[in-house]
Amino acid sequence: MRIALVSPYSWTYPGGVTRHIEALAESFLTDGHDVRVLAPFDPDDRRTRLLHRGAAPQRREVPDYLIPLGGTIGLRANGAVSNLMATPNGVSRMRHELRNGGYDVVHLHEPIVPRLGWDACVSANAPLVGTFHAYSTNRITNNMANVMGARRMLNHLHVRVAVSEAAAWTAQRFFGGRYRIIPNGVAVPDLGTPKEPSDRLRVAFVGQAVERKGLPILLRAFEALREHIPVELTIVGANREEVEPLLLDDRGITVLGRVDDDEKRRVLERADVLCAPSLGGESFGMVLTEAFAAGTPVVASDIAGYRDVVRDGTDGVLVPRGDATALAETLRDLWLEPRRRAAMGVAAAAHAQRFAWPRVSAEVIDAYQDAIETPSPRTTAERIGVRVGTVPADLKPKVRAQRLASIEPPPVAGTRRPAIALLRRVVMALLALAVVAGSVLAFRRIGVDRVVNALLDSSPAWVLVGLGIMCASMAVRAVAWRAILEAALPNGRVRLRDAMQGTFIGVLMSATLPARLGEPSRALIVARRTGRPREHFPIVLGTIVSQTLLNIVALVLLGIVTFSSVSIFSGHQDALLFATIAPLVLLAIVLIAPPLLSAGRHTRFTKLQELTGQARRALGRVRDGLMVFRNPRLGATALFAQLGAWVLQWISCYVLLVAFGLDDKADLTAAAAVLFAVNVTAVLPATPSNLGIFQAACVVVLHKGYGVSQADALGYGIVLQAVEIATAVLMGMPALLKEGLSWKDVRLRAMQTSPVKLRAHPRQRHAGGAAQSEA
Repeated sequence: MRIALVSPYSWTYPGGVTRHIEALAESFLTDGHDVRVLAPFDPDDRRTRLLHRGAAPQRREVPDYLIPLGGTIGLRANGAVSNLMATPNGVSRMRHELRNGGYDVVHLHEPIVPRLGWDACVSANAPLVGTFHAYSTNRITNNMANVMGARRMLNHLHVRVAVSEAAAWTAQRFFGGRYRIIPNGVAVPDLGTPKEPSDRLRVAFVGQAVERKGLPILLRAFEALREHIPVELTIVGANREEVEPLLLDDRGITVLGRVDDDEKRRVLERADVLCAPSLGGESFGMVLTEAFAAGTPVVASDIAGYRDVVRDGTDGVLVPRGDATALAETLRDLWLEPRRRAAMGVAAAAHAQRFAWPRVSAEVIDAYQDAIETPSPRTTAERIGVRVGTVPADLKPKVRAQRLASIEPPPVAGTRRPAIALLRRVVMALLALAVVAGSVLAFRRIGVDRVVNALLDSSPAWVLVGLGIMCASMAVRAVAWRAILEAALPNGRVRLRDAMQGTFIGVLMSATLPARLGEPSRALIVARRTGRPREHFPIVLGTIVSQTLLNIVALVLLGIVTFSSVSIFSGHQDALLFATIAPLVLLAIVLIAPPLLSAGRHTRFTKLQELTGQARRALGRVRDGLMVFRNPRLGATALFAQLGAWVLQWISCYVLLVAFGLDDKADLTAAAAVLFAVNVTAVLPATPSNLGIFQAACVVVLHKGYGVSQADALGYGIVLQAVEIATAVLMGMPALLKEGLSWKDVRLRAMQTSPVKLRAHPRQRHAGGAAQSEA
C-alpha cells in the first residue's frame, strides 16, 4: 500500500504528534508498505530561531521517506508551542505531491490544525483518514474553526480516528462525526532483568518547562518529599536554564535537558516511578506508555487524557491535578510500600502490550482499508454534497456536534468546585465589562478632545520629577523591608541590594499579575539570595506581613487627612472615628485571637477544626510579623522608612497635580486623598492594574472634593497610573535581567509558592520510620 502521512507540525521541533508519525511510518516500512511523510522542516539558522522565540530546532537527519515542506513559526496554543507552516510555498508543494504521488490513502494528522490539514482535505484525490490528537474544552477557538467552515471541511474524511476518548470527546463535541479509538503506539522492548534496587526513590519527569506540564508543582512536592525520604529527581525535556528559575534548592535534582530516544528510555528504565503532574490539555500522554514499556509505574494527574491510559491503583496512581501535597504523599507512600511499587511495575509492562506498535499499526491499516472500500457517491446530489462537504464522504447518516457531559473527574472535597470557579470568572468578567462600559461613557460624557487637551497641557518636566520621586519611594520601601528581614533572619545574611532586587521585581509582578502574586515573587527572590532558600522562604514570606501592617497604618493616616479635608466626607464623622481606631482594633484581634481560637481544637466538628486551625495559623503568622518591633533600632528603621516611602508617593502625587496646573485647586491634602482612594480601590482589583477603577477614583476625589474638571481629573488619573506602571517597569526589568530571570520564570514559581507540609505516614508514626529499611 502506498501511504502519505501529512503532519502540520515541524519535523525539527518534534513533539508527541511528530514522534507518533515517525514511529508509524517506520512500522509501515517494516511491514513492506511504501510510505511518504509530508511535514514542515526548519533548518537551524538565524531566521528559524527568530520565528521560534530563540528556540533552536533539533538537528535531525532527513529520512528517505520525508518530503520537507518548508519552515514554520512558533505559536502558543493549548498551553504549549505549536510550530506551524507560515508560508504558501509548503501548501503548494503538498498539493503537487498528493495529486501526483499515486497514493492509495492519505492520512492527515490533526486535520483541524491549519493550514496543511485544511487544504489537504479538499485537494487530495485519494481516500482520506484523519487522526485527532488534541483534547480541548475551549469553545472560543473550536467554534471559531466552525465559523471558518471546519465541519464541512472535515466531512471530506472517509474515516475519523481519535487517539483517546478525550480526543474523541473534543471532536464529537465541536465538529460531530464518527470516531474509532486507536491509541498512540510505543516501542515495547524485551524487559529481561528487573530494576536494580536503590537506596532512594528514583523519580523521573519527561516534558517541557511549560505551565501545562506542571513541573513547578512537582518541584514543590519534591522539596517537601526530600525532607522525609531519600529521593532523587531526573528531569528530561527541559534544560537547566528553564528549570533553574523554578528551584529553591536543587539538591537531589538532575536536569538532562533534551535527549535522544535511547537516553530517555534508559532514564525511564532506571526510574522507580514516572511523575506526570500535567494541569490539563492532555489527550493521551505518550510518555505514560513509554514508562509502561520500561516497566515503570506512573503517578499522574487525574485528568481526562491520562484516565484513558492509567489504571488507577494497578499500573499507576492518579492524584488531583495541581495538588502538590497529594503528589508528595503519593510518592512517599510508594517508597514506603516497595512490594506495591514492584507489582505496579509488572502491571505497567503488561499493559504496554496494548500500545505496542505492531498492534496499533495493524488497527491503522484496518482504518485505511475501510477508507479505500468506502463506496462512491451514487447520485448527482451525493456527488455534489461530498464535493462541497455538506454530505459526509463515508455516505453514512450525518452525526451532528452535540453538547456532551464533561469527562473531567469530579472536584475533590475541599477544592473549589467548577460552578463556583465559573461564577467567580463571570463576576470578574462582568466587573471588567462594567469598567470598560463606564470608561467609554466617561470619555463620551467628558469629551475625548478635552481629556487629550488636558494630557497635552501637562508639563513633561514635572511628570518626570514625579516619576523620579515614585522610583525613590520604591527604594525606601526596600530599606524598610531589609530591616524587617534582618530581624526575622538574625543568622542570615540579608543585604540591602537583595531587598531592593526583591522589592523591584515584586513591584513589577504586582503591576502585571493578578492575585497579589508580586508578594511571593519578591519573597522568592530574596530567599534564593540567602543561600538557604527552602528553609528561609516561609520566613521571608512572613516578613511581608509586617510591611502590610505598616501599610495599613499609613492608609489610616492618609484616611484621616482625607476625611478631614474633602468636602464629600463632611457629615461622616463616624467614618473618621472608625479610621482612627481601626489599627488598634486590628492589633487587638491579632494579639488575642489565637488563644481564643485554640478552643476550636476540641470541637467534634472536623470542618470547624480545620477552619479554626487555619485562622489560628494565619493570625500566628501576623503576630510573627510584629517580631521586628522587638528590636528598637530595626523597628524604628522599618517604621520610618515604610512611612517615608508613603510620604514620597504622596509628594509624587502632588507633583503630578503641579504638572497639570491643578495645584491652585488641589493641594497636598488632595494628593493624600487621591493616594488613599486608589490604594483602597486596589484591594480587590477587577482589571489588570485596576485599570479604569483607578481613574474613576481620581475623578471622584478631584472633581467632587476639589472642584477639578472631570477632563483634568481623568487626565491626571491616566498619567498617575502611567507613572506607577513606568516605575514598576523601569525598576523591575533591570532587576529581572540582573537576576537572570524572565517574567514567565517568576510568574510560574510565584503561582506555586504555598508550602507543602506532609503529615506523618501511619507506618512512620508507629514504626519510627523503620519502613524505609524495607525498601
